[in-house]
Amino acid sequence: MDDKTLVILAAGMGSRFGGVKQLFPVGPNGEFIMDYSIYSAKKYGFNKIVFITRESLIDDFKNTIGKRLEGMIDVEYVIQRLDFIPDGYQVPEGREKPWGTAHAIYCAKDCVSDKFAVITADDFYGDDCFRVLSEALDKDCYSIIGYHIGDTLSKNGTVNRGVIISHYGKVEDIIESACELDGEKVKCTPLNKTKPVMYVDKDNSVSMLMNGFNKDLFKAIDKEFVKAFEDNKDKLDTYEFLLPDIISNEIKNGKIVLDIPTTSKWVGLTYKEDAENLINNINELIEKNVYPKDLWN
Repeated sequence: MDDKTLVILAAGMGSRFGGVKQLFPVGPNGEFIMDYSIYSAKKYGFNKIVFITRESLIDDFKNTIGKRLEGMIDVEYVIQRLDFIPDGYQVPEGREKPWGTAHAIYCAKDCVSDKFAVITADDFYGDDCFRVLSEALDKDCYSIIGYHIGDTLSKNGTVNRGVIISHYGKVEDIIESACELDGEKVKCTPLNKTKPVMYVDKDNSVSMLMNGFNKDLFKAIDKEFVKAFEDNKDKLDTYEFLLPDIISNEIKNGKIVLDIPTTSKWVGLTYKEDAENLINNINELIEKNVYPKDLWN
């Protein structure tokens, strides 16, 4: 069996949520969202987990979900260090915030052998999406699991989404946008403000940071990281190095990226008010025997 690693981005600050979303219990036995992701990933052939988190959370991870996974699957922990950057460059004075999602993945490059997937710790992706993600990793290309944007919005405020522009299943661009329902359409305001506001259908694909890659991605990140340092010298104290930007550049360079649909339902935890809906959704899936009530026993 090929090695398949699941990289989990878990260093987020949870500012809109008001706490550490990654360690917020949502299951009947105190399980976190990522417990359910790991359960499904393991079921569909993933054999290693890499947690990328903050130094202040490492012990909490090891003492909770780490203990639950002992003897079940290979686990590594990676700290998203601010100074883990290309040789020859320095962290600018005053920089405290991590560099972004692309940098987080870059920090895990020594923990990945070849094919790997990336998800976030605080997004509930469902079960079947891990099956299609595992199958997509067997292809010689990158993949994005695409959810309907209308199913990923919050009733409690605007949310940031990677809006996918695709043609016959091939991704042509990903535009990071602030999204909200506007009548029968979804209003998407690009975050970089270099593109016009878009109004897309509710079934337009959106990236929820559930992607499949191989080690080629690390070469692309390294190259673009160097370019970012050179092109943004006057704003390196706040610059964010985002995964969708890397994927967009790879597409421009000829890399094939597939938009893979899933029947799974995504449920978010952007705001504290979202928790009740998420917990109810998990309980419904337990009743349908998608997950056991006691996940790890």
